[in-house]
Amino acid sequence: MKNRLEELRKARGLKQEELAAALEVSRQTIGSLENGRYNPSILLAFRIARYFGLRVEDIFIDEEAESHEA
Repeated sequence: MKNRLEELRKARGLKQEELAAALEVSRQTIGSLENGRYNPSILLAFRIARYFGLRVEDIFIDEEAESHEA
């Protein structure tokens, strides 16, 4: 699953450590999310969306759904 987490984090001028602290997760979790090596739990996805003031689907891109639309 692709996501816009790194783009959103950098737009706010945040380091991975700062975002991790705000979301109460490890810096490694943020790095893994940004690199696409880890899909968040639904609770974490909603927490991230609330933090950025966006909808979950504005941050996380369902590549499978996109391929079916093409």
